Amino acid sequence: MKVVIIGGGIAGLTLARLMLQRNIEVVVCERTIGATLLGHAFLMHTDGLDILKEMQADSDVQIPGESVDSFTLRRPDNKEIKRMQLNSWRCMKRTDLIRFLGALVPKENIKEGRAFSHFIYNNDTIVAAAFLNGEVEYGDIFVGADGSNSKVRELIHGKVKFTPVEVKEVVGVARNPELAKQYIHKFSKFQKKESGLSFGMIPTGYDEFVWFMQYDPAISDVPDASPEELKEFCFRVLGKFPPVVHELLAGNDFATTYPWNTRDFDLLPSFHRKNVVLIGDAAHVALPFTSAGTTNAILDAKVVMQCLEQCVNYDDAFQKYYDERAEGVYNHISLGRELKKIFLNPPKDDDHIPVPLIAVETNTETLRKNKPIQVQYFTDPICSTAWMIQPFLRKLTLEYDEHINIEYRMGGLLPSWQGYDKGGISQPSDAAEHWEQVCAINEMPLDGDIWNEDPLSSSFPPSIAFKAAQIQSTEKAILFLRRIKEMVFLEKKNIINWNFLEDSAFEVGLDSARLLKDIGGKAKVLFSKDLELVKKHNVTIFPTLFFSDKNGNSYTIEGYHSYKKFEEVVRNLMPNIEKAKVNTDPKFLFSKFNRMSEFEFAFLSNINREEAKEVLTNLFNKGLLDKYESKNGNMWISNFK
Repeated sequence: MKVVIIGGGIAGLTLARLMLQRNIEVVVCERTIGATLLGHAFLMHTDGLDILKEMQADSDVQIPGESVDSFTLRRPDNKEIKRMQLNSWRCMKRTDLIRFLGALVPKENIKEGRAFSHFIYNNDTIVAAAFLNGEVEYGDIFVGADGSNSKVRELIHGKVKFTPVEVKEVVGVARNPELAKQYIHKFSKFQKKESGLSFGMIPTGYDEFVWFMQYDPAISDVPDASPEELKEFCFRVLGKFPPVVHELLAGNDFATTYPWNTRDFDLLPSFHRKNVVLIGDAAHVALPFTSAGTTNAILDAKVVMQCLEQCVNYDDAFQKYYDERAEGVYNHISLGRELKKIFLNPPKDDDHIPVPLIAVETNTETLRKNKPIQVQYFTDPICSTAWMIQPFLRKLTLEYDEHINIEYRMGGLLPSWQGYDKGGISQPSDAAEHWEQVCAINEMPLDGDIWNEDPLSSSFPPSIAFKAAQIQSTEKAILFLRRIKEMVFLEKKNIINWNFLEDSAFEVGLDSARLLKDIGGKAKVLFSKDLELVKKHNVTIFPTLFFSDKNGNSYTIEGYHSYKKFEEVVRNLMPNIEKAKVNTDPKFLFSKFNRMSEFEFAFLSNINREEAKEVLTNLFNKGLLDKYESKNGNMWISNFK
């Protein structure tokens, strides 16, 4: 089989490399000679990076770019309205990625100076591609990877109807080593509140940035501008933006900067016709708000290769490729259009401004509410017994997650020390002694010294912070609660302190700027509602878990009980329930819970403590784990990639 790829951009070179790795004959036909300066730079998601790593195998060529670890959104007056951790993104220049891919494809497989003209047929079957320079390339399969204005697409599908240009972008790469050092690994964006205007900047290394300005051309525009006119336009419309914006633009070469008309077209009914298939922008275009273009192009190449390997003939392979990619592509097109509407007509509420990236969290609320067993879990960030049952709750989610939804409620364990007297505890020193006693008779580590060194005055502030986290994401709120528990139980950090709450929120992927805002508003109301439920259900012991099914059957667990008790309650509600078989491979367990105590790992792995300690120590020595050492035990932290 011989494959002819028309277009030597990212999609075409990616497919060529994947095919060459499988010993498939391939020729890449590119219209330009030498690398083009167009495209500047982009963000790539881990879905694309993983494929680049696969292609890099058996090669010394390094993947270009810099990781992007955080996103910050500010107003032109520099007020921060969003701040989030990013775990799966990398910024790279287009020319660097083209060079990377080109180094993985032998020069003899790339034919430059070939601008596509037409196909040559034999009995209604395409047998060759003809080019404007008079050259012809014969093959069995032809791939259109010739960009958004694809001539291959036009020949097999006709002309597409592009959407009108309602947003324009100016894109550039500017050198500024001092700023790059300050902003390394950070995606910073400034966006006007009243109308469609924003400026974004991302370091591509330690001395330069890619930057972009998105704007509504109906308000102001500069068509067919010279470099001087474009520079004047950018400085004028961004006049009230922070000094860092102007400092960055001052180092920009506007001779290599250009305005870009952003547009897309509807999802095609198919991505192929007979032995011709489309990939990348030739097959689909999403508006730039999603940062999806490059990742989608690389994914297309990977899926086409997989489908050709899995199917008997190319027609079935290309249909399978469409079936696998169409929904995701459609979602990105739709998301881009929705983000465009929001950009042009900004919402009054800052909470509804989305992060301009494709990795959008799925709303699982309906799925959770429909699970057959519902659990109301009344707990508190400083409840030592709730800390003791953490391993049981984790195992419950591994074995019965398909059937059980746990809804977290804050119980308000410590309003203040004034007049407090419960369970023999009336002052911080009592809590210190109690924690040490609990640790002595249980297997989860905790350190009571915090109550002597930096005692919390109340558990209400971290409880309200948890309710603020729930507003953003149920799943991330649980991670946030776990993290602040580790801080207070092991690291002796007073989690009333905003800096610790902010660090925890950022670490688990929450928007810390929004968290702070909600702590002072909506979260207080939600916490009050939890306290009302505490009174309604007469909850006096923490933790308390109310298990119920749709038939009105219910069971209650109060305080500390063994995992056997939890399973007993679940089986009383669902006698025929089948628990999932847990994968006990350390890499899997740490992918589910990236921080575990020695006892948690042993319990989830179904091994004894000595075996667990040996496994964890070996992984630590290999650099696959880190550890936090506390007075009464360690917390093991994943370094698995």
